[in-house]
Amino acid sequence: MSLEDHAEELASDLGVDKEEVTRDLENLVNYSVPMDEAKQSLRRKYGDGGSGGDATPSSKAISEVSTDDSNVTVTAVVLTSGRRSIQYNGEQHVIREGELADETGKISYTAWDGFSGDLQPGQTVRLGNAGVREWDGQPELNLGDSTDPEVVDETLDIDYEVGGRAALQDLAPGDRGITVEVQVLECEQKVIDGRDGETTILSGVLGDESGRLPFTDWEPHDEIEGGASVRLEETFVREFRGAPSVNVSEFSTVTALDRTVEVAEDAPRLSIREAVESGGLFDVELAGNVIEVRDGSGLIERCPECGRVIQNGQCRSHGAVEGEDDLRTKAILDDGTDTVTAVLDDELTARVYGGDLDDAREHARDAMDKEVVAERISDRIVGREYVVRGSLSVDEYGANLTASTFTEADDDPAARAQTLLKEADA
Repeated sequence: MSLEDHAEELASDLGVDKEEVTRDLENLVNYSVPMDEAKQSLRRKYGDGGSGGDATPSSKAISEVSTDDSNVTVTAVVLTSGRRSIQYNGEQHVIREGELADETGKISYTAWDGFSGDLQPGQTVRLGNAGVREWDGQPELNLGDSTDPEVVDETLDIDYEVGGRAALQDLAPGDRGITVEVQVLECEQKVIDGRDGETTILSGVLGDESGRLPFTDWEPHDEIEGGASVRLEETFVREFRGAPSVNVSEFSTVTALDRTVEVAEDAPRLSIREAVESGGLFDVELAGNVIEVRDGSGLIERCPECGRVIQNGQCRSHGAVEGEDDLRTKAILDDGTDTVTAVLDDELTARVYGGDLDDAREHARDAMDKEVVAERISDRIVGREYVVRGSLSVDEYGANLTASTFTEADDDPAARAQTLLKEADA
């Protein structure tokens, strides 16, 4: 059944104008509201609750809200509130999103066009007829023109901080309305192909006492520059290469601080299992034994167009190309809890190989075999213990750590083994 057929059926049942129902139904569906849920919402809006004529859903505690619900009424404290611009049907729309909490838990929300409330952190609100949808496997409240918002004079005993202030290490993809105080460690201007043509953005790395994360500023702010300490308000967090990334938008407030934000020098040291189970980390330190150097290491060739490694002169994206020589190492690191592939760039590879790219070319020519470069690297690092720092990504193909440092361990292996055994027994 087409959307128009659904609208015609609704208009007939409810005795209202078909064009108005079609417009409302199309609006809800464009916001990814399921058709059945959208129709129920419109039945409530136009006076037919669909269940005994009761147009107001029963109240629920946040912990009781599930993806099986279509509409609920909740009373909660606004924890965070952030704005974001989205595009559909060729038009820009501003939505508001964040988190709410009561004594039983917290839940994310999205307030769409037509929602009449003005949610501010710290308010206690009663949201009547709030829609429910599934987002990343969890229920999320959808607030629209059929939602009835009311600020109430009620104090709730919640276990969550109001306002969205967070340390970098506590951020996760999906966080909205976040405030951080950070130092800009790296910053560069880029021109990308945006939805409206070429767009200038800023990207780089932020740091605080808890750690480091990448960022993107989609509307470049003058206050964001290398070495600056800034307060970023109303930001949101996306996933970038398996790790959280801070996103600054036109709605974000950027304020220069009159102090220098201290940045942790060391990355958190985790076991490989802990790191892999995290799903991805931008800056982490792992230690373990190199048990193998994988294929695709040593003297390799890259596509001159995209930089991908090529095989037999063929690039997956650009077909037959004349490859450019490069050095790379893919070392499997094992600490007894799990394994990860540490990927070393040309500089780190040259260090463990004991020569630069020209040396590797000469070595391969003399032997008439490129594999001798990888074999020498393997002879030098397999069986030894290393401490590796870098950015970890985890996907269906496994865990890969893009290394920024690769240093042979100097601690006592026996003492470290005892520590691991104690952790295993705990």
